Amino acid sequence: MLRPVEVNAAIDLYVSRENPALFKVVDALRALVRKTIPRATEAINPWGVPVFEFNGPLCYIRLGKKHVTFGFPRGSAMKDPGKLLEGEGHNLRHIKIMGVAQTRDPNLRQLLLQAKALNDKTAVSQSLRPKDQLRGKPRKKVVSRAQQRAWENLE
Repeated sequence: MLRPVEVNAAIDLYVSRENPALFKVVDALRALVRKTIPRATEAINPWGVPVFEFNGPLCYIRLGKKHVTFGFPRGSAMKDPGKLLEGEGHNLRHIKIMGVAQTRDPNLRQLLLQAKALNDKTAVSQSLRPKDQLRGKPRKKVVSRAQQRAWENLE
């Protein structure tokens, strides 16, 4: 597990590699999360994406060409009176942040507090937590005869 100094450096490296023009936006989002939920911890998930955790994944930050995607793993369970959330997946919802001014929206702070409340109420299930790819399931060593025949018939 990375120490806080290493996490900060890893996030800065992620931003500088993906899109350095959005550095101020990412810093504003990180400051907002730290101010709103001081006990949330920053981390880098197994896919190299910056996340905040509080009793499980709380939110994540992804960089696009012109925006920062600020997402919530349990976004589908959140109320969104400000109509900020986008996405149609089973769980994930996100917001596209184009500039620092958007990070000052009080509805964004309320979404963070809702995400914290959801994680307080019920810890995030294992299915929503990222799996450590290095400790994944071992590869299947034995192939059944039926699988072998099916592969051979594909030629």
